[in-house]
Amino acid sequence: MPKRFIRINLNNRKAAYVIAVSFLMVSLFLGISIGTVYIPLKDLLQIGLGMLHVIPEDHVDQTLSTIVISIRLPRVVLAGLVGASLAVAGAAFQGLLRNPLADPYTLGVSSGASVGAVVTLFFHFTLPFFGHYTLPMISIVFSWLTILLVLLFAQKVDRSMRVETIILTGIIFSSFLSAMISLMIALTGEELRQIIGWLLGGVSMRGWAYVQIIFPFFIIGSLMLMLNAKELNALTFGEEKAYHLGVNVQKRKMLILTAGSILTGAAVAVSGTIGFAGLVIPHVVRLLWGSDHRHVLPLSLLTGSGFLILADLVARTIISPIELPIGVITALIGAPVFAMILLNSRKEGRR
Repeated sequence: MPKRFIRINLNNRKAAYVIAVSFLMVSLFLGISIGTVYIPLKDLLQIGLGMLHVIPEDHVDQTLSTIVISIRLPRVVLAGLVGASLAVAGAAFQGLLRNPLADPYTLGVSSGASVGAVVTLFFHFTLPFFGHYTLPMISIVFSWLTILLVLLFAQKVDRSMRVETIILTGIIFSSFLSAMISLMIALTGEELRQIIGWLLGGVSMRGWAYVQIIFPFFIIGSLMLMLNAKELNALTFGEEKAYHLGVNVQKRKMLILTAGSILTGAAVAVSGTIGFAGLVIPHVVRLLWGSDHRHVLPLSLLTGSGFLILADLVARTIISPIELPIGVITALIGAPVFAMILLNSRKEGRR
């Protein structure tokens, strides 16, 4: 296919959304139908029509219906929400910091959220009024504090806040927080297996209860970012230019950082640490369809969702019946992409 044809079509916004939605729909279908028991599209349609009471229940295979509704669908939906959250948060961090290497994982935000979650699991406490939302709430607070501390420390080291300084600070904080988690794991007793299993990252056996936990935070965080897409575009030119364009820089920065922390904290709370999803997806979206955040954010959301559903599918089928953590699959894909982005950044810096 001629390169010009590809470029013309990829520059078409409608085509971009059609491709992203199609990718998500195919991922959903594969994620639900493939497993120990293969469920063909015809049966999936019957189960869907049965759920909507369009056809009588006795027309639906109850065994397949239970597998889909109680096991695979919540797992696929949870993976989709986690992938969408991490990808859209990564797109926002990259735009705000003007850095293609920024994502919740490299900035230490995921590690901060992990510390909050491990502290909650370790001490078994519950916040008044929040009940089973305690875990995501504490993860969000810790992730928000982490990104603030990373930026403050980076500013102390280098007032110009160069890209390298922010990334190095994020890696330092991430290492320190990982050490704290290791310390808590070393001190724990019966909770050890639960905490380690959670830290490895995954969405197996979490059910609809975890979907209910992440869903409100996903809606709030995503809406906050979508409503700040124009300001994010202005901030990519630098804070001074954004200020002259009429952007309330401090307010918008705080809103975007808070939204990214909400999305990351909630995702980490329900799935553990899953690295690189927030790095790879926004980078690919920008590469294909440009850097306008009015489109980068929703396209990253759709693509990230489909990507993590497929990553989970690979994780649970590649060496079946043994199941790998999703984080292993995303790291195998993300680490080489991270290295390529780093090399390209270095080459551009020398020009």
